[in-house]
Amino acid sequence: QVQLVESGGGLVQAGGSLRLSCTASGRTWNRYTMGWFRQAPGKEREFVASISWSASKTYYTESVKGRFTISRDSAKNTIDLQMNTLKPDDTAVYYCAAEPSRSSDWYGSRLADFGFWGLGTQVTVSS
Repeated sequence: QVQLVESGGGLVQAGGSLRLSCTASGRTWNRYTMGWFRQAPGKEREFVASISWSASKTYYTESVKGRFTISRDSAKNTIDLQMNTLKPDDTAVYYCAAEPSRSSDWYGSRLADFGFWGLGTQVTVSS
């Protein structure tokens, strides 16, 4: 089992940056594919980015490519999401997700791909 706790959310003006972190605890967490999802008010939860167990593969939804970067630090049991050039449309609750890796390069992108979730952190981007 893996327990996930997100941090780093907040209020930022459009064009600004935020860095989200997810701290994981549990057995052999470094063999988990990790991801970030978000849910805006009145909308379904959607995929943002994911990173393979080996960190060799990353995958982003089209709307954040070139602005967001996902990374992981196995020594610290954390994954980060660096978010730059934020837009009001990025406003949402951001959730960290994890799933035991099927292979070192598997990264996942669907809600159903991930079985462990954090409680989320709010990101608000003002115009």
